[in-house]
Amino acid sequence: MKNYVIKKKYLEKINKFKDSSKYYYEKSSPKIIDSEFDSLKIEILKLEKKYKFLKSEYSPANIVGYKPSKNFEKIKHKVPMLSLGNAFNEEDLVNFEKKIFNFLSLKNIESIEYSAEPKIDGISASLIYKNGKFIKGLSRGDGKEGENITENLKTIKDIPMAIEAKNFPKEIDIRGEVFIQNNDFEKINEKFANPRNAASGSLRQKNPSITSKIPLKFIAYTHGYEEGMKINTQSNFLKNLKIWGFKTNPLNRTIKGIKNLILNHENLEKKRKEINFDIDGIVYKVDSFELQKRLGFAANAPRWAIAHKFSANSSVSEILNIEIQIGRTGALTPVAKIKPVNIGGVMVSNATLHNEDEINRKDIRIKDTVTIERAGDVIPHVISVDLKKRKKNSKKFIFPVNCPSCGSKTVKDFNELTKKQDAVRRCTSEGYDCEKIAIEKIKHFVSKEAFNIDGFGKKIVENFWKINLVKLPQHIFKLDFKKIKLLEGWGELSASNLKFSIDKKKTISLERFIYSLGIRHIGQENAKLLAGHLKSSNNFFKLFQNESFNDLLNIDGIGDTQIKSIKNFLSNRTNLKVLSELKESLLINNVVQFNNNGLLKNKTFMLTGKLTGVSRAEAKSLIEKNSGKIISNVSKKLDYLIIGEKPTTKKINNAKKLNINVINQNEWMKMLNKTS
Repeated sequence: MKNYVIKKKYLEKINKFKDSSKYYYEKSSPKIIDSEFDSLKIEILKLEKKYKFLKSEYSPANIVGYKPSKNFEKIKHKVPMLSLGNAFNEEDLVNFEKKIFNFLSLKNIESIEYSAEPKIDGISASLIYKNGKFIKGLSRGDGKEGENITENLKTIKDIPMAIEAKNFPKEIDIRGEVFIQNNDFEKINEKFANPRNAASGSLRQKNPSITSKIPLKFIAYTHGYEEGMKINTQSNFLKNLKIWGFKTNPLNRTIKGIKNLILNHENLEKKRKEINFDIDGIVYKVDSFELQKRLGFAANAPRWAIAHKFSANSSVSEILNIEIQIGRTGALTPVAKIKPVNIGGVMVSNATLHNEDEINRKDIRIKDTVTIERAGDVIPHVISVDLKKRKKNSKKFIFPVNCPSCGSKTVKDFNELTKKQDAVRRCTSEGYDCEKIAIEKIKHFVSKEAFNIDGFGKKIVENFWKINLVKLPQHIFKLDFKKIKLLEGWGELSASNLKFSIDKKKTISLERFIYSLGIRHIGQENAKLLAGHLKSSNNFFKLFQNESFNDLLNIDGIGDTQIKSIKNFLSNRTNLKVLSELKESLLINNVVQFNNNGLLKNKTFMLTGKLTGVSRAEAKSLIEKNSGKIISNVSKKLDYLIIGEKPTTKKINNAKKLNINVINQNEWMKMLNKTS
């Protein structure tokens, strides 16, 4: 019952977010204040990050910005408008830079120059210029496609309609932020809740003449697609933006060293209230475009940029109860229900406790007085307990040894790498035997990153489960729509729309299909690796028909942990039934091979030892970009063993026995027409 209550309250947050989004973005008449709206997003994102079973197609996690409105034409961005990773302290920045150094194989004595740009709390927009003329303007949308808001953007005086500079690219997508200055907002604050909402609402007016009456500003800071641009650094790009007629942030800086980034952050945060527009942090970008290109992207964010948020807000409250949430992988996660408290202008009633070890380490009890903190897009969490205020009736929380949903035993897995037990306790039920896990697995199946079935959200999954319409994923493709249209809240049109959405998704890519199954340790990246190796759905299905797992060891990035998870998944009869029936209902596209005619076409490579000036990750990227393939074991399938400093002798000897080409870094670089 407790878990049902948790899910019910989460659903209330999703519904509130849906409703607020509609008024926030589409009707430009927000129901709640901006800080409360942002906090609602933060709470949902953090909950879903920590508790994997709390997923919904309407969650802010499923879009970078917001779903494009039906009121505007939808257009795909040539280069996606991605979100950024976040940093909250010096340690986060050190780790960010460390990853850059490792990827580029740099030494600590070398320095990286960053463009530090204050992050304006406005609305992102993309301006497309061809031959110096502004031809189209798009909103961020969901990051992949945005709304055509060209006519509204044309009303902003900061946006040049034509640029005659000789060095202006033949075609370029200039990106920046639309916002309203605080002093201008004071003149129109009766119509809007805050400056950000005013900017959003104005850009989404059907009538541009209404938009023209709002004092919108535009600051440019980056670019997407470009053709013919000859600029080497972000800092020079910002300088050229000014030459071309765009306004840029006067607080932009070029900085070296983490300590200097921290100092600039502290100074800017102190001046924050003096600035005439809202900022919520600083974005750091590797200044060199060449390094940016080498670093590339990880998942949905660039490796070369991060947003350093301003300091957290905290407050004191009392823990009323501790409840357990169950994720699709069986993870049990504790959540503190607290007396509602205002933190930075937002009412907070839930705080994450992370895991059992965290509760024990901080000695957190029901009825305790605790300090709650929230920072950036991290949901509130308990920092500490005030032992001086501990009540006599405070109650220790006993973590369940049996799953609250199905009663199965809960365990902590042993991590072979750390030689310690994991902090997370999990339900041992396999497949769809645990009701809570099963429901969350189906929600994952229809989620944005998986099948992405429009209109098939969390609430529908839960309702269809209760009335026995959907108990397993394959049931989605065999629904009785005559029965659905008779359900309360449904009708002919809504049932027809759902049928259309489901039918449209009967064709899916192999990597999305693998990810949709919700196999533990197989996230989007690993699903992509598996799909890239297997190439076709037939090869994937052979895994559970012939149990041919050994070949997976050749996939660079897939290890024993992932293979063990796949074996466990395929050892369950219900999972095999799911796969078999899905195979009959779906068309799963083979992997499309890009750049099939690269310099390393049909060649396989393996790396051993440390390369000079190139990290293993970058070397792998170079090989794949040139149509080559990386494998993890020395076998007859290997064409070249690339050796660096201090290589593994055993690998070299095995390669020689099999007459495999053993080459050094210089020889490999020559194959790429490069010099070391």
